[in-house]
Amino acid sequence: MGLINPDFHTLPELFSSVFSHYRGRKDKFPIARKINGVYEPIPYSELEQDVHAFSAYLRENGIAEQDRVAILSENRPGWYLADMAILNIGAIDVPLYPSLPPNQIEYILQNCSAKCIVVSNMLQLGKILSIWQNLPDLNLVIVMNRLEEPIEDVIDLNRVKETGNKILADKPWILDGIKVDPEDIATIIYTSGTTGLPKGVMLTHRNLCENVKSCSSIMRLDESDCSLSFLPLSHAYERTGGYYLLFSCGAAIYLAESIETISLNMTEAKPTIIFTVPRLFDRMKANMLKQVGSQSAVKQKIFNWAVKTGEEYHRRMNETNQVGVALSAQHKLADKLVYHKIGKKFGGRLRYFVSGGAALPQKIGEFFQALEIPILEGFGLTETSPVTHVNRPEKIKFGTVGPAVSNVQVRIAEDGEILLKGPNIMKGYWQDEAATKEVIRDGWFYSGDIGEIDRDGYLKITDRKKHIIVTSGGKNIAPQPIENLISDSPYVDQVIVIGEKRPFLIAVIVPDFARLNEYAAQHNIAAKTTKELIEHKEIQQIYERLMRTISRQLATHEKVRKFLLIEEAFSVEKGDMTPTLKLKRKTITEKYAQEIDKVYNALNMVYNTE
Repeated sequence: MGLINPDFHTLPELFSSVFSHYRGRKDKFPIARKINGVYEPIPYSELEQDVHAFSAYLRENGIAEQDRVAILSENRPGWYLADMAILNIGAIDVPLYPSLPPNQIEYILQNCSAKCIVVSNMLQLGKILSIWQNLPDLNLVIVMNRLEEPIEDVIDLNRVKETGNKILADKPWILDGIKVDPEDIATIIYTSGTTGLPKGVMLTHRNLCENVKSCSSIMRLDESDCSLSFLPLSHAYERTGGYYLLFSCGAAIYLAESIETISLNMTEAKPTIIFTVPRLFDRMKANMLKQVGSQSAVKQKIFNWAVKTGEEYHRRMNETNQVGVALSAQHKLADKLVYHKIGKKFGGRLRYFVSGGAALPQKIGEFFQALEIPILEGFGLTETSPVTHVNRPEKIKFGTVGPAVSNVQVRIAEDGEILLKGPNIMKGYWQDEAATKEVIRDGWFYSGDIGEIDRDGYLKITDRKKHIIVTSGGKNIAPQPIENLISDSPYVDQVIVIGEKRPFLIAVIVPDFARLNEYAAQHNIAAKTTKELIEHKEIQQIYERLMRTISRQLATHEKVRKFLLIEEAFSVEKGDMTPTLKLKRKTITEKYAQEIDKVYNALNMVYNTE
């Protein structure tokens, strides 16, 4: 069936048409969440009524068209409810990562002049209460969890719904006359800038609606589909793909309990499509190989044979679309012995994963395809609403992010930068005309990524023009502010923070050896060489304490998990720095690749990344 209403131009139109379509139907639902160990659905009728009540409450309490309302919450039903209610009255929602510390939340709320914020629980409420005195525009705080004791100007979601329903009864016209134009801003999503200060990406209703429409023609979803949601809704990728797209097609969204319970939740929700990031595949492959390794030698041999058979089968299909009788028979046997059983662990109905937010290693993609678990890798940015490219189910080319979606034009600039144009390109950066003009020129968006297009029109990302780190979890992190915090220590001479395509950040540090030698003398630390000195336990503890100290000022995904101390300073002569004394990140990362890998491998064994 695809889109329930192919002609929507704003998100309230989308919501309204889906609610109308399912009104009175009890066999379908938009969202399900775990209650007492069982997935319980939220009916369309209940969600629709709650949206109207929430909208009425916001309207009655002074929230008007284009006012900013922030959402600070983990994925839960209240997130979808708040988003729909805010957009329903033409206001702008501002999603915030729940891992953000108070100082970063304060900057964003000040920058967008938020009038209201919806928070999930007491932890998030505590952050707001600690900074509220610095937020003159903020006059209303709504908490999703029930309030045990009253707090001035704070109301919980249950009371919002009760009060909203009373308002609707007394003033049934309160939501009449609200006009939402496709060119109106729907959301401001803050993303890390090169200076470290987040920039507010303004996405209009048209941006998001057109992106949903172009994706729907590729994903081919309908009301028989369902997904398991665990990526943060504050991220544009999950918001468009894992929420608006699914809702527009009548597909159900099951909320995962946590990252740790994904495997269990898959068997319960039986998803047909999952939007995720590459990091998940690393974990799943590691778990799979661990389980296989614990089985008998015969079973291990069968599994390895099945993987090789699958790889050969798909290689020939990609090259010639023919596999021959013998390989076809082997593939069917492998399906019966291995693929089918693995498929059941994913719920038994999975059609494909969609991978975005970071680069998918080609070997990982080929490994899962060999086991008949296809992954569609895509590409996009917050500024592009976000999807610009995605591999097609009928032709997957690992190592590429696929062709452009139907309404996006692509050009490769002379320096290799990927330029994009289409109805999904952001309106600009909130109150930052200079930054907007820097990336949007003559209608083209300058992505900051370097790439090439092959003869089939598939895009391959080859490098990053800017130094924003994109972790394997899809988090965008500006390294410079973190490096500045580390550099403040008297024991640090030079530092570079790395983490591109990695699960977390580490710092490569050149110590200030003059200070370090002083410390060693004062504390009777004996070391014959520089190497011995930086490997000494007490010296290592200096930097461990430093990492703990700066972590308090950083969001969870920005924390530096480990460090590598090196003996030689970076210099222009050694090729580590430019003539203007800028560090060459790629050169340094390659130079210390072995040491860096050792640090990550040691941490991967013991650290469960967020």
